[in-house]
Amino acid sequence: MSLTDVKNLFGFIAGLGLFLYGMKILSAGLQKAAGEKMKSLLGAVTSKRGMAILVGALITAIIQSSGATTVMIVGFVNAGLMSLLQSVGVTMGANIGTTATAWLVSLDSLGETATYIKPSFYAPVMIGVGAAFVMFCKKHKQQNLGEIILSLGLLFFGLSTMSGSVETYMSSEAVHKAFLALGENPIMGLLIGFLVTTLMQSSSASVGVLQTLAVYGVVDAGTAVFVCLGANIGSTTTALLSASGASRDARRSAVINLLLNVFGTVIFGIIIFIFFKTRPGVQEFIMSSVAIAIFQTVYKTVNAIVFYPFAGKLVALSGMIVREDKPVPEQTGADGRVHDHSMRLDDRILNTPSLAIQAANNYIIELGNICLKNIERSLDACMYQKYELIPNIYDWEERIDDDTADLSDFLVKLTNSGLTDRQSLVVKNLMYTIIDLERIGDHAENMADYAKKMQEHKLSFSPQGMTDLLAMKDAVMGSLTNALEARTDGDLEKVKKTLEFEEKVDFYEDQLRENHVERLSRGECQSEAGVIYLNLVTNLERVSDHAVNMVGYVKSEADDRTRLRKEQTA
Repeated sequence: MSLTDVKNLFGFIAGLGLFLYGMKILSAGLQKAAGEKMKSLLGAVTSKRGMAILVGALITAIIQSSGATTVMIVGFVNAGLMSLLQSVGVTMGANIGTTATAWLVSLDSLGETATYIKPSFYAPVMIGVGAAFVMFCKKHKQQNLGEIILSLGLLFFGLSTMSGSVETYMSSEAVHKAFLALGENPIMGLLIGFLVTTLMQSSSASVGVLQTLAVYGVVDAGTAVFVCLGANIGSTTTALLSASGASRDARRSAVINLLLNVFGTVIFGIIIFIFFKTRPGVQEFIMSSVAIAIFQTVYKTVNAIVFYPFAGKLVALSGMIVREDKPVPEQTGADGRVHDHSMRLDDRILNTPSLAIQAANNYIIELGNICLKNIERSLDACMYQKYELIPNIYDWEERIDDDTADLSDFLVKLTNSGLTDRQSLVVKNLMYTIIDLERIGDHAENMADYAKKMQEHKLSFSPQGMTDLLAMKDAVMGSLTNALEARTDGDLEKVKKTLEFEEKVDFYEDQLRENHVERLSRGECQSEAGVIYLNLVTNLERVSDHAVNMVGYVKSEADDRTRLRKEQTA
């Protein structure tokens, strides 16, 4: 091997590295730019698989990576944002949407007469302009735009570098014979496509390299078809690796993606192989970069159409492959429920901040309802001597502590995901909400301690004290319920109702204290029970205070949205 050969090899490796890195930061930049839109698109995914396919194709075309989309799908299913049946349509669409990269790469295969409209001609300028945006702009949107421009420049500069490095060898007889031999061996073509894609973790990248070689007229139809089919199977490894350790449905989602591509490759591979044997001239047809893009688009679209009616069957088959998980005994609490925290928070969706925020918000609502129920249990234990609830209260308090820790860790990671100013405000408020919910859980535990003391000393409240306490309980539960509903949908009417209930709670606190002192002076209450009674009143008032804090965060987010709308219309 001569020094020139070594130099060309290094050039090819460098070009491949620039191409892969450009694709990576392009995907990340487009995900940030389209974050809110992707949230809206996800909301459009219903049981109608046709809509799901369109959404999957559009999202993948936007972020330029089917691997990233399928990993996100696994994350969405794992986080409870998408059902397994819905994921089938989105996965089908993702396979179609990934062909957008092939069309993007094919733009650089235009002839010499079209030099001035070839993307690689402008790649150096794009790199310079993009780097300037990233380095000198202060606003997130401008920096994000710079990342996109820079990544496109790197992508096309990498393609140009690869192409230039192999140009010397593409006209040799040995290369032509090698590609002809590969075209005549479908298994070898499938294997190469699979292995290269698995190593690169991107079918778009492996097909892009194939398109670069096709510019020199050395890639025949036999080679291109089977390498592309192998690449489609290789693209599923990213999601399969991502799904390891996830929930059952998340793993089934990754398996469905594998089944779609394997069945498609087997069925169409056999049909195409037979067609090539009956039409040898077609197999030897020299494929251009554009022809490869056309084949990828047609094959993946037809594959989705063929398997569209069998989505339910694919879900059932994935259930046979990925069996039902067995509950781990140590995870079962005193209430008999298996506590599985992995079902909610999933690092796979951190690259899509708007959806990660939605998942965290959903989890917080669930956590809030657990806190609400635990407050109710603790009051029932104190007021109605339901002491059998005390172990459950302590068990759920442990669950609350675990969940708040998980949520906090997730939101800390989310703060490092390139958030917009508005998203940063929401994440900060969610962090504060978690703290309030954890405090509410502590108050439930405090009241369980009081119930335990009442059980030990056989204490009880007077009938009038019970009546007064019940009125305050209803006001507190109303305050917390409306606060959670406001957090769910941002309804400012619920914010208003929460504040109204807080006023009632404050009134009842003063009234209950006065009434209790009067009963004590008349000897109608036990003094030891009276201390517990006043502590209950204090804890209930603080629960309502935390509910007010929670709607304050919702109000601040609504004010911020109003401010942004005014700025946009100004």
